[in-house]
Amino acid sequence: MKTEVPGPRSRELMKQLNGIQNAEAVHFFCNYEESRGNYLVDVDGNRMLDLYSQISSIPIGYSHPSLIKLLQQPQNLSTFINRPALGILPPENFAERLKESLLSNKERGHNNVTKEELESCMINQPPGCPDYAMLSFMGGFHGRTMGCLATTHSKAIHKLDIPSLDWPIAPFPRLKYPLEDFVKENQQEEARCLEEVEDLIVKYRKKKKIVAGIIIEPIQSEGGDNHASDDFFRKLRDIARKHGCAFLVDEVQTGGGCTGKFWAHEHWGLDDPADVVTFSKKMMTGGFFHKEEFRPNAPYRIFNTWLGDPSKNLMLAEVIKVIKREDLLNNATHAGKALLTGLLDLQARYPHLISRVRGRGTFCSFDTPNDATRNKLITIARNKGVVLGGCGDRSIRFRPTLIFKDHHAHLFLNIFSDILANFK
Repeated sequence: MKTEVPGPRSRELMKQLNGIQNAEAVHFFCNYEESRGNYLVDVDGNRMLDLYSQISSIPIGYSHPSLIKLLQQPQNLSTFINRPALGILPPENFAERLKESLLSNKERGHNNVTKEELESCMINQPPGCPDYAMLSFMGGFHGRTMGCLATTHSKAIHKLDIPSLDWPIAPFPRLKYPLEDFVKENQQEEARCLEEVEDLIVKYRKKKKIVAGIIIEPIQSEGGDNHASDDFFRKLRDIARKHGCAFLVDEVQTGGGCTGKFWAHEHWGLDDPADVVTFSKKMMTGGFFHKEEFRPNAPYRIFNTWLGDPSKNLMLAEVIKVIKREDLLNNATHAGKALLTGLLDLQARYPHLISRVRGRGTFCSFDTPNDATRNKLITIARNKGVVLGGCGDRSIRFRPTLIFKDHHAHLFLNIFSDILANFK
């Protein structure tokens, strides 16, 4: 570390950017050319262990040699330069590239449309625009477009001043830790939330609103890294099936391997998979998988100009090769155990600063006493060379890359132990 963070050059650039747009959310400016692996370098020359990885979106570290080699291959230049409108003019190798990337891990509407439906949908009225609803959970985050925002309940600032929809919101379990000491209490809490889900579905049906789907994150991320048991999700899936609701799993933050499985919902052991799975971040591109019965029955039902980016599929295929070649799913499990064990030790030593340590793979977090303490710890850690992220009201979350190893965990734990010992 050469300066405090943000340093003088970052502060100068913040001032410049703030003259163009609101830059108050900027932490510091980065030198990505010098950043490597798990280490992020800022414009003041500070080299930091990055346990936040661009809000959980860097899969295999900064400037990975395999991705650099991919970009240097002449046959790939056209893919990066010429971005096609995939819905109407896809490249020749598009289907092949999908199989190598998105499909390597792997219905809306009906067929008979009436004249009344076609006309009424144009003025936002039923039956063309049916009064369907999506059930979501308090604490969830699913995006910022209007429909997604109606299912987002993590921070008020995300929703303020934006019109929304009358859709049901169920409570998400608030588990007590350590889990082994509160088995009965946590089972009761999950049962209470599942009962509320069914009650809401019935309540909205009586209001002539059909709950068409249930959307949930395997771990509520922005909302505070809130976990529930595998059994909770299996029972929720059963409720969705019982009431004819589509079951949507949002894997934007949890997908891509950080929990020790490529998809976090694999941990649940579902007999009947999710109907729709959304993804982004570590997957290099954003989109969704769905069951065959959810396939649109006509062109342009789901459509935009680009419908994705072939260059991202090319990079994702290489990322998946690296994950398999370097056994990074097992690495996430192993390194995550080292990190979680260390955090539990720190919790035992500093219970007034750390509580509710939890995690799956490297997807770990803990609570602090309050927002001010959380923010102060993050700032001190940054100045000691460690980048952390906050979530929820008072949690600190860990979102390292898939190449995060045991020794990175121990390096962090040593630094953070000193921070806690001297914290005032």
